[in-house]
Amino acid sequence: MTLFPKSAFARTVGLLALVLLLNQVVSYLMVSNYVVKPSVEQITQLVAKQIKTMFIRESSLAERQNDQSLAIAFYDATGIRVFDNEKALEEGLQLTTYYGYLSEIMSQELDGEAQVRIAQGEQFFVWVKPPQAPDYWIRVPLNSLSSGQFSPLVVYLLVIGLLSVFGGILFANWLNRPLKALEESARLVGRGEFPPQLPEKGASEIVAVTRAFNQMSRGIHELENDRNLLMAGVSHDLRTPLTRIRLAAEMMPESEDYLAQGIAEDIDDMNDIIDQFIDYVRLDQQENASKESLNELLEQTVANVPDSWQKKFHLALGDCPRLSLRPLSIKRVLINLLENAERYGKQNVWLASGYNKKQRRVWFSVTDDGPGIPEEQQQQLFQPFTQGDKARGGVGSGLGLAIIKRIVDRHDGRINMQNMANAGLRVTVELPLR
Repeated sequence: MTLFPKSAFARTVGLLALVLLLNQVVSYLMVSNYVVKPSVEQITQLVAKQIKTMFIRESSLAERQNDQSLAIAFYDATGIRVFDNEKALEEGLQLTTYYGYLSEIMSQELDGEAQVRIAQGEQFFVWVKPPQAPDYWIRVPLNSLSSGQFSPLVVYLLVIGLLSVFGGILFANWLNRPLKALEESARLVGRGEFPPQLPEKGASEIVAVTRAFNQMSRGIHELENDRNLLMAGVSHDLRTPLTRIRLAAEMMPESEDYLAQGIAEDIDDMNDIIDQFIDYVRLDQQENASKESLNELLEQTVANVPDSWQKKFHLALGDCPRLSLRPLSIKRVLINLLENAERYGKQNVWLASGYNKKQRRVWFSVTDDGPGIPEEQQQQLFQPFTQGDKARGGVGSGLGLAIIKRIVDRHDGRINMQNMANAGLRVTVELPLR
């Protein structure tokens, strides 16, 4: 597991967030060092000068022992008050917060060790213990500061950060929207469908990729049409001479009936092979998907099997939700699987279905009691013109399982084989619940 995102959208948002974070840190340091810090130092120096002035005035009045009216006027004008330790505690000293940085600046200004504490409440007070009077506390009011509000710097950085992240998400979404459309169209082309041409818009690189994809899609579509036309022409050209051969065989003398019967059987096999070729090419491309009940399709297919089949069919159908599928194509899958089970099984065929809630997949399986297929050959059988001769004595063109695989792939499903413990083969098809 890695924390590094995989999608281009997440990587773009992550990159923007990282750059924004670095920008916010640098901005905070710059504003703190060149705006906030000088302001705090200036306020501290101003408070220190007021304290010095107060001591100068007190000293002058003490020496002359004049009327205290000047000191009273000074206190009333500045709001500065002096308390001893006991009185300071009564006035709220215990609720203040000590600031070491401000204490250092104040100690330098007053030429001695001083303490600075801040009181935040309805009013903003600076408490100073000066070195000139270590047994007293001087309280200096700063009414212009409000403790009930956030720092403008923090609010500024928060707003800028949120707006930047929101803008980055919109930009990344706009940048990756064509890629989402390209991904969906590529998935449709992979299933044998051909969506409309994608609009060529967005960044120059996206436009180039979209243009190349549209050209590729058109080329594949034209190639598919040419292949269908070629197969239709070949099948038509082959069926005509096969019909003449059948007529000629029927006109043969009775003494050569065995030969005529062999020719007729060969013609039937060739017609079946041609039909499989056509089925492999077309795969019901014109059929639209619809919401269907898989269990109903299974029951209908089993009920309509040919009367000539000898195997006994057993149904074990679970609860399955309706899902989007092409009913004729899925019936073709079922018929091919049941035909293989009828051909290679011994006596019984089991047909089951179910629903995997965790993976949101509906599944069905066909199990026979035949000889099975070696595991090393199972995946190869889904390739065209591949037969399981060594495993179960296969006959035909080798397109049956290939047709099944293409139909399941068009439904974004999965198909796998599994040899049973006792005997037989189980083929399971899983279809996504979209």
